[in-house]
Amino acid sequence: MTSPAMQELIDGYRAFRSERWPAERQRYLDLAQHGQKPQTLVITCSDSRSDPATIFNARPGGMFVIRNVAAIVPPYETDSSHHGTSSAIAFAVLSLEVKNILVMGHAQCGGVAAALDNSIAEGVPFLRAWVDLLDPAVKRLPHDAHDAHTLLEQDGVRLSLERLMEFPFVAERVNAGRLELNGARFGIADGKLELLDKQSGAFVVL
Repeated sequence: MTSPAMQELIDGYRAFRSERWPAERQRYLDLAQHGQKPQTLVITCSDSRSDPATIFNARPGGMFVIRNVAAIVPPYETDSSHHGTSSAIAFAVLSLEVKNILVMGHAQCGGVAAALDNSIAEGVPFLRAWVDLLDPAVKRLPHDAHDAHTLLEQDGVRLSLERLMEFPFVAERVNAGRLELNGARFGIADGKLELLDKQSGAFVVL
C-alpha cells in the first residue's frame, strides 16, 4: 500500500509528466545530449518553504543548487573528511564554470533558530556541530538586538559570502572578474526578496 507521502510524490510526477514535460521536452533532450551549463550556483537552505527553482521561476538546467541547513558555507578545509557542500561548490565553479553564486537565506529559518537556542538541536545528531558554524555571525550580533533572528539570517548570508572568498578558486575568479558573489534573503510570509547591497552592506527589498 502506497503511503500518503509517497502518493503525493506520484501525483506530482503525473502532473509534471502531463503538463510541464510536453512543454519542456525539447529542453530536457538538449540537456541530456549536451549536458548542463547553468550560469548560477544557488546556495540556500534545505527548508521546504524556500525552493529556489520556484522563487526564481527557473527552467530545467537553469541553476545549480546546493541546499543545507541554514545555507551555510563551511570554512575552506583540505583534509580528507567528507565535504559535501565544499565539493559541490568546487564542481560548480571549476567544472560547470558558473558566473554567479547567490547565497540565499530566508525568514523563519530553523537552522538560525538552532544557532541561537541550544535546546533546539538537542537529540538531533550532527545539527549542533553544523549550526555552530554560524558562531562568528552570532558573536557579531548587537547585545541589545531586538530581532536577533532576522539579523542572524542576514549576517549568516554575509558570513557565507566571506567564507566563499576563502576558497582559492573562487577568490581567483572573483578578482579576475569572471565570477560574482551575491546575497539574498527570502520572506516566506510576504514573498519578498531582499538583495544584499554590496556598497552599503544592507539588505534591500527587490
